[in-house]
Amino acid sequence: MYNERAYKLGSKRSTIREIFEYAKKRSGEIGAENVFDFSIGNPSVPAPDAVNEAIVRIVNEMPSVALHGYTSAQGDKGVRDKIAANYTKRFGVALSGDDLYMTCGAAASLTVTLRALTCEGDEFIVFAPFFPEYAVFVQGAGAKLTVLASDPKTMLPDFAALEKALNPHVKGVLINSPNNPSGVVYGEETLKKLAGLLEKKSAEYGNPIYLISDEPYRELIYDKETVVPCPMKYYKNTFVCYSYSKSLSMPGERIGYIAVSPQATDAKALYAAVCGAGRELGFVCAPALFQRVAAECDGMTADLSVYKRNRDLLYNGLKDCGFTCIYPDGAFYLFMKAAEEDGAAFCERAKKYELLLVNGADFGAPGWVRIAYCVQTERIEKALPLFKKLAEEYGLC
Repeated sequence: MYNERAYKLGSKRSTIREIFEYAKKRSGEIGAENVFDFSIGNPSVPAPDAVNEAIVRIVNEMPSVALHGYTSAQGDKGVRDKIAANYTKRFGVALSGDDLYMTCGAAASLTVTLRALTCEGDEFIVFAPFFPEYAVFVQGAGAKLTVLASDPKTMLPDFAALEKALNPHVKGVLINSPNNPSGVVYGEETLKKLAGLLEKKSAEYGNPIYLISDEPYRELIYDKETVVPCPMKYYKNTFVCYSYSKSLSMPGERIGYIAVSPQATDAKALYAAVCGAGRELGFVCAPALFQRVAAECDGMTADLSVYKRNRDLLYNGLKDCGFTCIYPDGAFYLFMKAAEEDGAAFCERAKKYELLLVNGADFGAPGWVRIAYCVQTERIEKALPLFKKLAEEYGLC
């Protein structure tokens, strides 16, 4: 016999992947130029030149056996020291390499962190809209997932709902800023309020409630006035889960890290638990070459001006059509209110115009849809007249 839960996960793709596969099939039928796939968050901007330059330099300079051999289980010490020093310089939070654990991307960062923290009967809280795989990761760690709504006008946390939901079984709160799918950034005021509430409840229960900050889109912000605050500056019991997939446009290379706040209660024990969880899950020794590439290119980004142009074009175009949209401060997604209560039905109607959107219900937000604008700009330009036709069907314009 096989594991029924694993079978269910493996026998059906996520909705996003289903749409992605449908797009490939449809492209074969009518031509890729006639299909407007806004489903998947695959970077459309090339990696910065520094990435390829670092790869070539490292391959040429390091002996092959050393380069492609094992690193320490938690990652090469030189790599971790370099990334930690840059983190300290950029965000004003003192980190050392001994606070970092290199991982195979954000998914590994999250699954390892959740496994390191979870005890029997634990619960984790997320705010909708949220990345659907959080449910898989939390449940896979053996914990309960509690989903709370956000303010529908801002997509920021509903703190009254959070205070009501917190209880002694809550081990942590998982946040994602800039957010997938809304593009919303949790600003300083939001983080301070969140930190204050978690400190208050941690003291009341006699146990820390951990903040897990999922930050694969941290560098992807487009307006000068937008700042992505560092959660560790506001709350000591914080884990940061990071990936270079989006910032450096290399999602296929699977490289990231976990940062454990050195100010956290029992920080050294928490880090040991992360190492143990990585061992248990088989996530030791992240890809050696790309550990070194990440250290060389940490803090760099691909050409964000392309995403900004796409964001502005799409947001303004959809607003002109009469659609209600959340303004995305970062990431490369736009969250739009469906023109009817049933988001799935709205997505199906959009297919009539070959517009492939993702139902917001998959992100815990029924009645909304996600549009990934990490596509070629001309795809958005050609799609906007089709969005207008869709809007006209609903009498929006």
